[in-house]
Amino acid sequence: MLNRLNHSRLLRYAGLFTWAMVGFPLLSLTLQPLGGDPGLAEGAIGALRFGWTIWALYLSFGLSYSWVTRNLGARRANLFDYTLLMVLTGTAIAISYYSGSGLGSILLMVVACVLPWLLPLPVGVAWLVLSQFVVVPVYVRGLDFTYPEALMQSALYAGFCAFVFVTSLVARQQAQAREEQRRLNAELRATRVLLAESARVNERTRISRELHDLLGHHLTALSLNLEVAGHLSEGRVKEHVQQAHTLARLLLTDVREAVSHLRDGGAIDLEAALRPLAENVPSLQIHMDIESPLTMDDPERAHVLLRCTQEVITNAVRHAAARNLWIEARRAGGRVAMTARDDGRGAEAFVAGNGLLGMRERLAQYGGNLEIKTRPQEGFCLFLTLPASAAPAAAPEGVIA
Repeated sequence: MLNRLNHSRLLRYAGLFTWAMVGFPLLSLTLQPLGGDPGLAEGAIGALRFGWTIWALYLSFGLSYSWVTRNLGARRANLFDYTLLMVLTGTAIAISYYSGSGLGSILLMVVACVLPWLLPLPVGVAWLVLSQFVVVPVYVRGLDFTYPEALMQSALYAGFCAFVFVTSLVARQQAQAREEQRRLNAELRATRVLLAESARVNERTRISRELHDLLGHHLTALSLNLEVAGHLSEGRVKEHVQQAHTLARLLLTDVREAVSHLRDGGAIDLEAALRPLAENVPSLQIHMDIESPLTMDDPERAHVLLRCTQEVITNAVRHAAARNLWIEARRAGGRVAMTARDDGRGAEAFVAGNGLLGMRERLAQYGGNLEIKTRPQEGFCLFLTLPASAAPAAAPEGVIA
């Protein structure tokens, strides 16, 4: 259970705990008018009105905070999140005004822990400073402070808010660093598998060439010499020469079969390279349906598909705000077809960024293509096709493989 409490969740629960603790002094404040008013009926009416107002503000703050901190750091902030941030700041200041206390400034500390996750750093600092200045008149009117006293009180709470803000900023940076480390580690593992497969293929190809060029040629020459010797010999010598000729031809056939077997088994298993990319991706469930085995003859083409898959996963996390990503890969004929779709927000007017342009360029360089379909609230769907191997060059006339 503790492993699931990452930086953002710990901050979220700490903010909810602080909000809950503020409720106890608020409860005490709402009961004071009832006991302090000599007229019991009028005191009860005043307490009721006071209680409804302050508890509505208090509950609005809690609900807004719970909603805006869901999946904090795992999604991009939108206009509704910014609206809730304004509600949080406004309700915190209003609680101080209606309660005549500094409880709202304590809630502003909770707001301070959210700012680094939703706003750029300069905007977050400005928001923090401005909220502390706005609360100064509240101290003057609600707590009967003089302006110097209100500024001093605001500066005191501003120091606490700044501490919370910096702590939250460090937590956000650490979360980003850990996510970057996870992504690089997944890419490293996938690349390592691909390099291992490429090394295996290259070694099998080298051995098959050595067998074909050296042993195969020598056995062919031996077979030809034995055939000539069979025509020149007579009697029992001729029988032994013919047996040797037969064995040489059999051995040559075995060498050719071994060479063919080595070449046929020299394909790269792309499935083993793609699987590590889908492991431990935060806030995204990746469903992979890859043909087993999915083989490719060309290591460079396998590397292209590996990089394209990395880009698809990165886009689904950073830009699409998706929770699920489905990746399917099949080999049809001499081409590898891959489909990737997510359940993100999609787009109406789609403009390809550098990542998608790079995918198109990589695929086009090796004879592949990329198609993109998207609609608002229906996610992105990408169709990739790529030849599994390079087209063999035509052999010159008179040359026999």
